[in-house]
Amino acid sequence: MRILGVDPGSRRTGYGVVDIDGNRITHVAHGVIAVGDGEFIARLGMLFTDLSSLIAEHKPGCAAMEDVFMARNAASALKLGQARGALIAACTHAGLGVTAYSPTAVKQAVVGFGRAEKGQVQHMIQMLLKPPSPLQEDAADALAVAICHANHSRSQQRMAAAMGRQA
Repeated sequence: MRILGVDPGSRRTGYGVVDIDGNRITHVAHGVIAVGDGEFIARLGMLFTDLSSLIAEHKPGCAAMEDVFMARNAASALKLGQARGALIAACTHAGLGVTAYSPTAVKQAVVGFGRAEKGQVQHMIQMLLKPPSPLQEDAADALAVAICHANHSRSQQRMAAAMGRQA
């Protein structure tokens, strides 16, 4: 299974693609969609278009995205929510299901501590996936979201199999 992880942002959105084969997680790609400081509506369009292109290139089977957290600045949180909506629209337009995870759940899945620092997440992603190029924070976060989804999916499959054996 190929998973697209997304760390949404209105100026910079991280993405990461991993392949899952049993218990093995393999790095495929990572990067940042940087849309700059232009008009907000235009940036939303660029997020949709650029993520759509990445989906077409890497052909993931599903997507996972970090949930919006409520920041101190409500206007920033609203913009982040709109950016996230454009990214979700790109995924669903391509036929992908999208699963959302809280930042705490993502950090817990990768570092083992839900309040881990960004540097700790980057370090663990570097250790787990050994990507061929340096990791920017946003890309590391996106890869962490993909790993979180992989772990969650495997747990659901094990539970479903156990329930099937009980029936």
